[in-house]
Amino acid sequence: MSVLVLGMSHRTAPIEVLERASLDTDDGVKLSHKVLESPHITESVVISTCNRVEVYVEAERFHGAIEELSRLFADHAGLGRDELVHHLYVHYDDAAVAHLFSVAAGLDSMILGESQILGQVRLSLQSAQAESTVGPALNALFQQALRIGKRGHAETGIDRLAPSVVTAALDAANEAMAAGDPADGRQIDAETRYLVAGAGTMASLAVRTLIERGVAPERIMLTNRTYQRAAEFVATFGVGAVRWESLDLELRAADILISCTGATGVVFDRDRIAAATQDGRPITLVDLALPRDIAADVTTLPNTTLIDMQVLAERAADSEVVADVAAVRAIVDGEVGTFLAAKAASRVTPTVVALRGMAVEIVQSETDRLEARLGDLTDAQRAEIRHALRRVSDKLLHQPTVRVQQLVDGPAGLTYADALADLFALDPSAVDRVSAVGEGAE
Repeated sequence: MSVLVLGMSHRTAPIEVLERASLDTDDGVKLSHKVLESPHITESVVISTCNRVEVYVEAERFHGAIEELSRLFADHAGLGRDELVHHLYVHYDDAAVAHLFSVAAGLDSMILGESQILGQVRLSLQSAQAESTVGPALNALFQQALRIGKRGHAETGIDRLAPSVVTAALDAANEAMAAGDPADGRQIDAETRYLVAGAGTMASLAVRTLIERGVAPERIMLTNRTYQRAAEFVATFGVGAVRWESLDLELRAADILISCTGATGVVFDRDRIAAATQDGRPITLVDLALPRDIAADVTTLPNTTLIDMQVLAERAADSEVVADVAAVRAIVDGEVGTFLAAKAASRVTPTVVALRGMAVEIVQSETDRLEARLGDLTDAQRAEIRHALRRVSDKLLHQPTVRVQQLVDGPAGLTYADALADLFALDPSAVDRVSAVGEGAE
């Protein structure tokens, strides 16, 4: 059994392909369950964010699992597998562990070092736990990834250059507003009006970030197709709530639109934005959704600035990599080695324990037979016989068991343990019982 990840991200696929492959919460749950229908897969966790879609599995057969995962990806995205394969990446065993740890630490993000991904990894694990698609192998892997992500932010200064996607988008919006002509009112000030479309995690982050930056809650209006969800933001943040039916009216008064609805298609097309800005008033549009909420061709309208994932990706490419990133990489590299060593040891230990258990049973059986044949023996003689046989057994097993422990950290460790089990004809169920006890103790 080995861990395997198949996915695509902003590094391997254009935004339009990511849009087609993106998964909302329900789609992610469905995919996670479909994955487990494969006879080659026993555990699954799905991570879907604004710039990546990944499926982590515990697989018995590499090629069978890859075939099934790529088929499911292609079916969901509505793409042929030949077309999709150019955008996919696959990591297996050690590389899969290193990849997840890097993702959780923010080293594989569009905005290098961003902290939002850590919460998204946590939510993915919690969803898998709630749906019972994750087992001991992936649970241990993801728990360790979360600890590593926390370490990176706690022990380095990466937070200085690691804003979330929301923060980066708002920074870009501020710069766009500040670059305008002061005569047209295109400036961030106390009168700037914000409209947030959506009421999910991204919307919550956007509203919280705006308020933390000093924007008065009364300057923020939030709308959602379900008004009750919008009303919850009023109670939490003190912002205004707008019914979805009044969206266009509020859009005409907004200076900055932040859209993250989770809809499956475009919400703000060119005609809608044109109608909202027909008086020539400038507007900045921030699209944090995947698939996109705002049509790309709105940029052909006058006085309209669009900040979407593509813009953020281009900005991130210019970010300076500093020493803090190197420090986080060092943490990840060290933790990968530690995790793999512990994993190897956990695989070897049951074989050693089962081997010694078999030896104890043989010594006990042969001692009973010998004592029965010898007849009258004193207690001291019986003890001496048992002690001698145990010493012979221990000495015979000492070198093989020491050697297998020495090889744990090397590439031959597990192979040697398997060979040990075969050579001594160990009962597989005995090894499994030891493994089960070990897992239950964690």
